Amino acid sequence: QVQLLESGGGSVQAGGSLRLSCAASGGIFGSYAVGWFRQAPGKKREFVAAISRDDARIYYADFLRGRFTISRADARDTAYLQMNNLKPEDTAVYYCAARRQSFLGTDVAGVDYWGQGTQVTVSS
Repeated sequence: QVQLLESGGGSVQAGGSLRLSCAASGGIFGSYAVGWFRQAPGKKREFVAAISRDDARIYYADFLRGRFTISRADARDTAYLQMNNLKPEDTAVYYCAARRQSFLGTDVAGVDYWGQGTQVTVSS
């Protein structure tokens, strides 16, 4: 069973950047599809980005419009989410997610493992 630990969240002004990291332990990281979801106060958890376990497929939520980039470094058991041009509406708790399949999917129901989340706050 894999454990996921996010880091890199914080407070930034609109237009700024943050890089989130997701460190995995307890499993063979390369055998999991990984991704990121987020949850703002009073809203449902929503899909942000995902990358397949062989790096062949990367996909993003439509609302991102090219501002975020997901990547993974299996040798370090770590996934990343580079977030640029942040907006106040990006404020949320960001969760790392993993699935024991080739693809993660965009539905929270398809996730096998969750991290504890990291807060991202963007001020205007």
